[in-house]
Amino acid sequence: MTIQEYIRILRKRGWIVIVAVILAVIAAFSVSYLQKELYRATVYISVVPARADLGLGASAKDLLRNFAENLRTVENAQRAIDRAKLDMNPYDFLGNLQVAPDSSTFMIQVDARARDQEVAKSMALAIADEFVEERNQYYAQQDKRDRIEVKVRSRAIDAPQIQPKPLINGIAGGVLGLLLGVGIVLLLTWLESDLLLTPSAVERALELEVLGTIP
Repeated sequence: MTIQEYIRILRKRGWIVIVAVILAVIAAFSVSYLQKELYRATVYISVVPARADLGLGASAKDLLRNFAENLRTVENAQRAIDRAKLDMNPYDFLGNLQVAPDSSTFMIQVDARARDQEVAKSMALAIADEFVEERNQYYAQQDKRDRIEVKVRSRAIDAPQIQPKPLINGIAGGVLGLLLGVGIVLLLTWLESDLLLTPSAVERALELEVLGTIP
């Protein structure tokens, strides 16, 4: 296709792309308006061997995934609820909790989500404290050289808002609308690709010079 044909397509169907972008942005902002506020608090639990030993370090790394699974138990959740005096059941608590072990840093990341900023902080700290206390009680019975130190890295945590985010949603909606609009234009152009709409198209198809056209 020549540049002139691209320009013709833009003049003829460019409005489709513009309308698609506008509608997608409006839809994204509408969804953001309907979303309720949600906050996420993050706590890091440090899991470090008591001594710099290759074998003990490897054991600590292997245990990280097990620790993460044991942290997400109904019993731990209920104790965390009691500790923080939260009004929820343990299943809702766990439904808003994410735990991710990282063997490269000997850390367990605990994310708690809630409609209230302070509740999210309380959830994350309470479940981390329960797990740390339980592990420390267990390792207190072990030889000091074989212990694994488990502690909350920092209690000074924040709970930023993760939704709604109208600006980000609007940008994402605009990009999606742009792709959709371009797709529609390409589809319509492909459907009429067999039609000879301009003198230059006729000349290319028939390899003959056009002497005149009927308006």
